Amino acid sequence: MFSKIGAAAIKADLTNTLQLCSRLDDPHKKFKTIHVGGTNGKGSTSHMLAAILQVAGYKTGLYTSPHLRDFRERIRVNGEMISEENVIAFVNEQKENIEQISPSFFEVTVAMAFDHFAKQNVDIAVIEVGLGGRLDSTNIITPVLSVITNIGYDHMNILGNSLKEIAFEKAGIIKSQVPVVIGERQKEIDDVFIKKADECDSPIIFASEQWQIIINQTHGTNDKYLDIAATHNLQPITYNLHLDLTGTYQLKNVKTVLSAVIQLQKQGFKITTNHLQSALKQVSMLTGLMGRWQTLSSDPMVICDTGHNEDGIREVLKNIDATHYEKLHMVIGMVRDKDVNKVLTLLPDHAVYYFCHPAIERAKPAEELMNEAKLHGLHGKSYPSVKEALKAAKRHASSKDLVFVGGSTFVVAEVV
Repeated sequence: MFSKIGAAAIKADLTNTLQLCSRLDDPHKKFKTIHVGGTNGKGSTSHMLAAILQVAGYKTGLYTSPHLRDFRERIRVNGEMISEENVIAFVNEQKENIEQISPSFFEVTVAMAFDHFAKQNVDIAVIEVGLGGRLDSTNIITPVLSVITNIGYDHMNILGNSLKEIAFEKAGIIKSQVPVVIGERQKEIDDVFIKKADECDSPIIFASEQWQIIINQTHGTNDKYLDIAATHNLQPITYNLHLDLTGTYQLKNVKTVLSAVIQLQKQGFKITTNHLQSALKQVSMLTGLMGRWQTLSSDPMVICDTGHNEDGIREVLKNIDATHYEKLHMVIGMVRDKDVNKVLTLLPDHAVYYFCHPAIERAKPAEELMNEAKLHGLHGKSYPSVKEALKAAKRHASSKDLVFVGGSTFVVAEVV
């Protein structure tokens, strides 16, 4: 599994998924889909879109990865996880096919999701890309809308060492005559998407150029809602929204979501302002999203976030900087195949660090991480587990301090 061993688990080819789904009577062709890719923000964007469609009255499937606590988080219908019984039944019924085709864990999970959505007769499903796009198992669908949030440096050992190479892989989800929303226009790579959209005769929309967003009031990152006004640059549209996802990096994702909604409305989806306002105020409750600038406790203030690559960490640090605290305690763990040194150069040297070892095979040993961090002027102690590190941080923190937990999705998974 990729979560455990990394790149060696990947089968970068659609053949297995196509064969498995063929034996399931092609369930992915029995409902409409939205395909969401990108480096950062694709999970939040997928959950927001699912919440909006659900509130608008559509029976909505949602496929995301990885999970945090429970495998079943990956496959939801109207926010409800697939049942344990359905997971077991699928594996038992498909055992022979799985043994014959020898698909990866991810390929089986994608087929399971599509099968579940078909059996549940969903109206539409939001499908998050696992990794990349062009050769990702989810890319057997022909969606009504493709969405690519942004491009950053992540999984370079698989996707390429330049932004253009990574963008080329992400652009692989653009389909013939299917509109594509690009969340963030990045001048050095926008030609990659424009070229692919032209080849596919696909309308292309850059969301970052369509919307202006202002925060309506002085916002503290501990507030329950992020109150914003989103105004379209070309149309007389302004939405006043209260976001329950309060990380300020969600402003980029909201632009992407709003542009996606306009495209869905053009295709006949009945989504009103009230639907938008209601859904975006309760995304976490409707979809089960966790780990995005999530407050775990208040005395001391403990906040976690799954941001783990260079761009993700930069956004996390912006939110930390906007938070009031006397002393900063950082519970940090990472995996071996990330650009650890790049992330360490970004982290603040005034914090006290609690380096930890998430319980997966790919984890970077806490003592190694601590020693590398020292070279960047970061100081603290190492702990054999996430929970021990967090326990120590809370013990040393006063009620006016901030404890942040992150560095890896797998660290956050152990505390939410």
